[in-house]
Amino acid sequence: MPPRRDVLLAILSGIVAAAVALAFAEVVAVFTGAAGSPLIAVGSFVIDIAPPGVKDAVIALFGTGDKVVLLLSIAVAIAVLAVGAGLLEYRRPPFGVVLLAVVAGLGALASVSREGASWVDAAPSVVGMVAGAGVLRSASVRLRGWQQDDEVAATGRRSFLRFVGVAGVAAVVIGTGARILTSASAAVTAVRQAVALPVPASSASALPAGAVLDHIEGISSFVTPNARFYRIDTALSVPSVEPADWSLRITGMVEEEIEITWNELLALPLEEHLVTLSCVSNEVGGDLIGTALWLGYPLRELLARARPTAGADMVLSRSVDGFTASTPLDVLQDTNRASLLAVGMNGEPLPVEHGFPVRMVVPGLYGYVSATKWVVELKVTTFAADLAYWSTRGWTERGPIKIESRIDVPRQGQPIEAGTIAIAGVAWAPHTGIAKVEVQIDDGVWQEARLAEAVTADTWIQWVQEWDATPGTHVVTVRATGTDGTVQTTVERPPAPNGATGLHQRSVSVAVPAPTR
Repeated sequence: MPPRRDVLLAILSGIVAAAVALAFAEVVAVFTGAAGSPLIAVGSFVIDIAPPGVKDAVIALFGTGDKVVLLLSIAVAIAVLAVGAGLLEYRRPPFGVVLLAVVAGLGALASVSREGASWVDAAPSVVGMVAGAGVLRSASVRLRGWQQDDEVAATGRRSFLRFVGVAGVAAVVIGTGARILTSASAAVTAVRQAVALPVPASSASALPAGAVLDHIEGISSFVTPNARFYRIDTALSVPSVEPADWSLRITGMVEEEIEITWNELLALPLEEHLVTLSCVSNEVGGDLIGTALWLGYPLRELLARARPTAGADMVLSRSVDGFTASTPLDVLQDTNRASLLAVGMNGEPLPVEHGFPVRMVVPGLYGYVSATKWVVELKVTTFAADLAYWSTRGWTERGPIKIESRIDVPRQGQPIEAGTIAIAGVAWAPHTGIAKVEVQIDDGVWQEARLAEAVTADTWIQWVQEWDATPGTHVVTVRATGTDGTVQTTVERPPAPNGATGLHQRSVSVAVPAPTR
């Protein structure tokens, strides 16, 4: 059995070799496209094959940090395999190199399996494998040579450590530089900052004085700031799309296929609308929902130009990264619904991670069937003829947002003293509207809360209820009723396959007020 020191050095060889492989792969991905990056390719493949239940569990645990967790998990798996490669190459060469080649091959397969990919996308993994294999082989030869000849041990030791050290530093420098060059935000931030959005032809009305209860500490602000707006999508690497290169095509079952460029879009009479968007993965009481002021052009007007033919009932929107969503055609043609091809969010160009330069915004539908970011094509088709990304993974084809309500105040575990306190939160039934919100304390009667003034049926609404809190532990429950008479169901269902249901509850501990002196 080799000494413990030898084992540790063999492990070090494997880890450095893997780092070099990834670094060289990232360099090649600068030229072939970020989709060829092994980390991104494998991560995207995992997202594609993950069952809905796994996806929901990850989002429930980590929220918008799900992508970071996925990439870290892949990195840990690579590190474990690198350890194995280092040990194998030292003990039984060339099996360590073979293991490295197998791992790189999986990365290459993941790269070419994405929609729209070509064999060029496998180049980063192949080049990375060659570089990593060379480092692993050379390091292992040096390590074994050092151990086999006592007379040159000192020289061999220095040679090995120098080689591994230089390779490790090179991996860090090359990898860091490559990631900077392939960063979407670095590539388009300057372009985005230079964009001057036109004055809307139709501006959103000013918020009525009674529409906002933001003065209540802890309640969700009526308009969600861009920095706090949720982001859930399948893009591990945010697409980098410059406005000058962007265009949208309307194809499929239309009398006339059309194409519109960025400048042509901005020249149209744009409209502002306040719209609440929600992710279908939002758990009861979750925060994967937000309201923003969107600027864009009505999708119904663009579709009218193309003139959909008889029999069409769906629009398959496509992102630049291949993601697709299925939206009912009649929803996009609805003259009473503010479905937009959006370019602005809360008075700014769309943030890069929220679809810059152009995305879709459709009131009343979950994002997985409507909110395509970095959108480049609208294919007019039928539900029978085409399936969207999530429709092939067990989610329903149509996704109207369910009526929901949430308690924001008091927070879970927040210390409370007996007396009059505010229970407050938000409720939503996009494109329907909220008629009533009720609060229940323990098993008591439902009490109607005070609603803020409704802005539009397409936005959530804030609510508040004064409660004379008594000492002890209490359960606070909320439910909403829509303007169509629909009462929020008590039946608890998970997000899959078309949205979670159930009533939001908070356990509240009320303490006896501290005596005053």
